[in-house]
Amino acid sequence: MRLTFTTWNINSVRLRIDLVARFLKAARPDVLCLQETKCPDDAFPLKRFKRLGYEHVALNGQKGYHGVAIVSRVPFETTGIRTFCDKVDSRHVSVEFGTGAGLDAPLVLHNFYVPAGGDVPDPAFNPKFAHKLAFLDEMKACTALHPQNGAHHMLVGDLNVAPHEHDVWSHRQMLKVVSHTPIECEKLLDVQAIGGWRDVARERIPLSEKVYTWWSYRAADWAAANRGRRLDHIWVSPSLSARVSDFRITQAARGWERPSDHVPVTASLEL
Repeated sequence: MRLTFTTWNINSVRLRIDLVARFLKAARPDVLCLQETKCPDDAFPLKRFKRLGYEHVALNGQKGYHGVAIVSRVPFETTGIRTFCDKVDSRHVSVEFGTGAGLDAPLVLHNFYVPAGGDVPDPAFNPKFAHKLAFLDEMKACTALHPQNGAHHMLVGDLNVAPHEHDVWSHRQMLKVVSHTPIECEKLLDVQAIGGWRDVARERIPLSEKVYTWWSYRAADWAAANRGRRLDHIWVSPSLSARVSDFRITQAARGWERPSDHVPVTASLEL
């Protein structure tokens, strides 16, 4: 069977619920992972999602900041929440799909919102950047993110790092900009390497080709400037790499009315 997964930093799910509905009606992913929901769990627009056919929901939200959610058309068996850096700040939620979803083997899905890191790429002067580096270190050390023995795992979300040269509009000009500094790129790639994760985008799109999922609100004409970054990622365990049948970035969503600065990123897997 085929299951389709989308990750999207929505930058307030209540403010942009109409855009979410527009996307879900058009794309019909089986599972949607959201970041920056920016609302406590009791204020999440559950009824709207259920009307759209997404009856299974896992939430880790808080008022005003951060927040992650997984909404699904297929049932999942268990949910989990992890904290990092001794902060309860709603940056992770996971679910496990199994026989209820029609799968022969279980699939664990992790949804992350990695700290952005502020503006100054120096941990000695910027506590937000220090937090980001520590968060990535803890992701690397987290054994739950090290799939073993052919287990089916996915890790998706706004990881807030564009790790490769052509994941940003100008590698040279971005080397001292938070999200593409060498230390951030190294740490994220270490998380990927120790877990054996496969980067779905870069398995299907050559490293020599520019790929973006985020465009700043600051640009008067984001499309003309096209100064993007690839901050949103879908990783799969080695056992799932050959099962990816489709991958797409819905760039058009950046041009919708009152959009998020991120766009949906989608992968389909044959399970």
